[in-house]
Amino acid sequence: MAIFDTLNAAIKNRDADAYTDLYSDDAVFVRHQTGTEMQKPEFDALIRRMMASDETDMGDRRCIYENDDILVMHSINDYPDGTREAVLMSCLKSDGKIKRVETGATPLSR
Repeated sequence: MAIFDTLNAAIKNRDADAYTDLYSDDAVFVRHQTGTEMQKPEFDALIRRMMASDETDMGDRRCIYENDDILVMHSINDYPDGTREAVLMSCLKSDGKIKRVETGATPLSR
């Protein structure tokens, strides 16, 4: 099942419900910058804050690869604190939902 188009539309429309509905209830989000993991409720809150801010631009996403098991995408994101990052996101999928997300982010100058 392809998820990228639905996920990308949710980001463009700032539709946090549509975005987080793509994740399984037991989804895990791994942030390699900090070495931390978030469960879906924490990740849901983060996404809602990001989408609510007019100063957050989650960038145009590119689908690198997607099949029934994995989605890999890339974007350039701008955040309210003035930082900009190139983000590579790997999403493991199970039963048509995202089960595990791992990101790598590279700080960029503006």
